[in-house]
Amino acid sequence: MSDTLVIIPTYNEKENIEAIIKAVFNQEKQFDILVVDDNSPDGTAQIVESLQNEFPNRLHIEKREGKNGLGVAYIHGFKWALERKYDFIIEMDADFSHNPNDLIRLYNSCAIDGADVSVGSRYSIGVNVVNWPMKRVLLSYLASKYVRFITSIPVCDTTAGFVCWKREVLETIKLDKIKFVGYAFQIEMKYKAWKHGFNIKEVSVIFIDRTLGESKMNKGIISEALFGVIKMRLKGLPK
Repeated sequence: MSDTLVIIPTYNEKENIEAIIKAVFNQEKQFDILVVDDNSPDGTAQIVESLQNEFPNRLHIEKREGKNGLGVAYIHGFKWALERKYDFIIEMDADFSHNPNDLIRLYNSCAIDGADVSVGSRYSIGVNVVNWPMKRVLLSYLASKYVRFITSIPVCDTTAGFVCWKREVLETIKLDKIKFVGYAFQIEMKYKAWKHGFNIKEVSVIFIDRTLGESKMNKGIISEALFGVIKMRLKGLPK
């Protein structure tokens, strides 16, 4: 068993899932993987299950009955990881927008360099996004600027979904009190970690938009982030 679990949430990722799993397992450091599948109708879960014999005790899957949002899937994975005493838990997309070669850099930031949370950041050094239309780049970049203005959190990429957490952070944050499910989930988690006094460091990465499968972005997710941040700032941390 590794000390680090990589959580990969999936919904209709049959084109990517086998390749991303093998890419993670090909890293020099050993990582375990938990796939949290939201009842993908395309057979994603079945592909993962077929690979478990090849990677016994390293590849795990949790199949959920419905598609209830990214945040709910991650919280399910976080609780699973905490029950099994992993020291470091990493969020990662299935579509190769997050480079598996950067996993060790996020891990080292927490395990060696003293971070409690390490964020794979698109915006800490310039704008490192490939294959996104300019409209989407501006939306994402300005959203993080907006969050920093509203909350004062010292993080350049608040909506980033490539993040390593020390277990102590997830144990401290009241996961059952997390309100948001889309981009705002990523913001809320970082905001609460910061408000609890944990050390957040950004690791500059290059984000490459997916080439296979479909994006899960929609207007509801964007609206949740824009208006949810104000609510979160006004209400502070839940008791």
